[in-house]
Amino acid sequence: MHIPDGFLSPQTYLPAYGVAAAAWYWAARGLRQSLDEQTVPKLAAMTALAYGLGLIMVPIPGGTSGHALGVAMLALLFGPRLAFLSYSLVLLLQSLLFGAGGITALPVNALAMGLLGAWSAVGVYRVLHNVSDALAVAAAAWLSVMVSGLAVALVLGAQPLVAHGADGTPLFFPFGFSIVLPAVLLPHALIGVGEALLTLFVWRFARKRNWCPA
Repeated sequence: MHIPDGFLSPQTYLPAYGVAAAAWYWAARGLRQSLDEQTVPKLAAMTALAYGLGLIMVPIPGGTSGHALGVAMLALLFGPRLAFLSYSLVLLLQSLLFGAGGITALPVNALAMGLLGAWSAVGVYRVLHNVSDALAVAAAAWLSVMVSGLAVALVLGAQPLVAHGADGTPLFFPFGFSIVLPAVLLPHALIGVGEALLTLFVWRFARKRNWCPA
């Protein structure tokens, strides 16, 4: 799901950096009070798991690939602010060390997966947890993948409209919404099922050890 360098126009990633910078500032406020000697090792372990999940690529028809996120797991256990910061770090390391994503695409990837994914997971969990805790966790994880995928697809699909030559030829990502939306969302609907099962497993593991969810 990572957007790589070269796919986004400056008209997209420069404003995105401004939005992401404001979001990172918001998320980092009061960070020292949120972290203690019990939270830090748990957060580090779950961040490392999310990092590993993002490197396991699932082939998708059409010559691309997708992967699980792990952001719902972070958001449900530590809250959306810590999840956003942690996943932004995951994306930065993956782009620098493995070329997954890119520096110009970092703010869009962080906002789509780290921020929107985290908030959608927490929102769904809060709505459904009184009905069924397991259902709430699974639905939160699945929806976090779909919301993130939708955001990525919308940004990519807009590129031919945002940046094109005088003859209308796209200068960056060449495909519009009609191609990108189904290409991203349909495979990730299945990937989201795997994400839901994995997140539910981690959630139950954490609950047995009395980790305090967000």
